[in-house]
Amino acid sequence: MSIKVDIELCTGCGVCEEACPFGAIRIKDDVASIDDSCNLCGACVDVCNFEAISIQGLKKTGGEGNDYKGVWVFAEQRNGKMASVVLELLGEGRKLADKLGVDLSAVLLGDSVEKQANELIFYGADKVYVVDAPILRDFNDEIYSRVLVDLINEYKPEIVLSGATAVGRSFIPEVSAKLETGLTADCTALDIDTERRILLQTRPAFGGNIMATIICPDERPQMATVRHKVMKKAPYDTNRKGEVIKKDINGYGVNLRTKVLEVVEEIGETVNIAEADVIVSGGRGLQDPKNFKLIEELAKILGGAVGASRGAVDAGWIPYSHQVGQTGKTVCPKLYIACGISGAVQHLVGMQSSDVIVAINIDKDAPIFDVATFGIVGDVFEAVPALIKRFNELRG
Repeated sequence: MSIKVDIELCTGCGVCEEACPFGAIRIKDDVASIDDSCNLCGACVDVCNFEAISIQGLKKTGGEGNDYKGVWVFAEQRNGKMASVVLELLGEGRKLADKLGVDLSAVLLGDSVEKQANELIFYGADKVYVVDAPILRDFNDEIYSRVLVDLINEYKPEIVLSGATAVGRSFIPEVSAKLETGLTADCTALDIDTERRILLQTRPAFGGNIMATIICPDERPQMATVRHKVMKKAPYDTNRKGEVIKKDINGYGVNLRTKVLEVVEEIGETVNIAEADVIVSGGRGLQDPKNFKLIEELAKILGGAVGASRGAVDAGWIPYSHQVGQTGKTVCPKLYIACGISGAVQHLVGMQSSDVIVAINIDKDAPIFDVATFGIVGDVFEAVPALIKRFNELRG
């Protein structure tokens, strides 16, 4: 793309110079001049009353005659097992597609994965694009991005969604760069501006202190990666029908710069709080790392996992794998018990989608109570032992 100033229309009024957030515009000889620091944000185009400034090479946006139609979900899988975030994206993608009046499609890449296509249809996809080849058995961002870019260029979806997983974060930015379109990472909410057919992409910003809604008004497709466990899983319906479209990639493996030689499974005890149905989390209100034994005991009784706030992790009281929040794991358990956690915005972002939230804090004005289903205002060292005792009685 490039930006152009029509010298016949430009009056040198200077409005564009004042509007440019990057200082890239200067008025010279009564004509606007734009230097190389311009990043094509379009602010000058919006404020020019004489339509003297234009950005060349924009792709068509929404509306009649638009070449880009449909919502796509990248169906990440490993060894034939679908990543749970895919089912969440299909649930949210269904809502977006219905608002736009378009199809919801899934893109499935891998080796011997064609059998998974019907499952994606049962979870809400109208179409499934399947690329099944031995070269796709192990994830390689070079070949995966090449295949996805080619599919997007051929079928032109207006929205492409992926999980903000290790895989999604690895190659989706490469896809957006090759397509020269925008990408919003780590989204926690999605919606549609139906009048302009624009995807509203909400994510935490400034360390989680605010929630920013980002749009991509001019480029297509609109792309976003979405955090795990912030959206509800799509309903499963075996009566749904859909179309499976198979694609070949003969010759794609030629001249690859990288090759996966071996995949080594890490052996060791890991904490997967993202998949837990019950999580008991502790924060700085526990005062000492040894007091996490209370949290561990309560979690064990409830058959749950142990979580923690960023403050507790930063203090070295518990490993990072337990951290819940914007800079940790996003969780959506059936029950979340927050013990001694005040409720900073970055923590709330990671757990506020939980079905039931129980907050225990001595400060009645703690922000955690704003999202809690049930709140206990009191000393965590009295409340947690009381809960442990009562649950043990109920267990007999």
